Amino acid sequence: MITLNKLTKSFGARTLWEDLDLSVEPGRMLALVGASGSGKTTLLNCMGLLERPSGGSVRFRDTDVTRLGPGGQRRFRRDHLGYLFQDYALIENATVKANLDVAARRGDRSDTAEALERVGLGGREKEKVHHLSGGEQQRVALARLIVKRPSLVLADEPTGALDHANGAMVVDVLRRMSREGRAVVIATHDDAVRDACDVAFDVSTLRMFSPH
Repeated sequence: MITLNKLTKSFGARTLWEDLDLSVEPGRMLALVGASGSGKTTLLNCMGLLERPSGGSVRFRDTDVTRLGPGGQRRFRRDHLGYLFQDYALIENATVKANLDVAARRGDRSDTAEALERVGLGGREKEKVHHLSGGEQQRVALARLIVKRPSLVLADEPTGALDHANGAMVVDVLRRMSREGRAVVIATHDDAVRDACDVAFDVSTLRMFSPH
């Protein structure tokens, strides 16, 4: 699904990691772990083409996406990538439904109600996002992912600002998405999130291990 080959990322004289090799298959959930400042979010952003690596390649299926031009990168993010940000990245002055419609495939708005039911927000399509709590906003962001149906899901500390119940719900939805055939990658410092994943990758040591 997605393969990183000899990936390197530097900021000036500081190198976060180099010659990093990693692959994530469909139906698998991978945790990115490591010390604060080790580059978990940066690695996630390189996978999603939000940041450019200093060296190496990111291949999605048979395409080296790091070599795509701006238009190709936009199409990759539009057609294949779903991102779950810690700050939710919602349109706050719009309704819940409007936020989900942005992610829906062209001409298809039929999944909105079902997605909201899956995250416990059934019947709340008309509410404005800025009236919702942080946990409810993360649920909207999750419903947006469900509606988009991406092949690859990247989640950056998705439970970092949530209470236990909302955090558990986020992990459960991401787990279900991986079982439906998505590749799911989660940058996290939460041991419970790490332990819910199939495998973990320590960005500090470039070591893969089983969290179980």
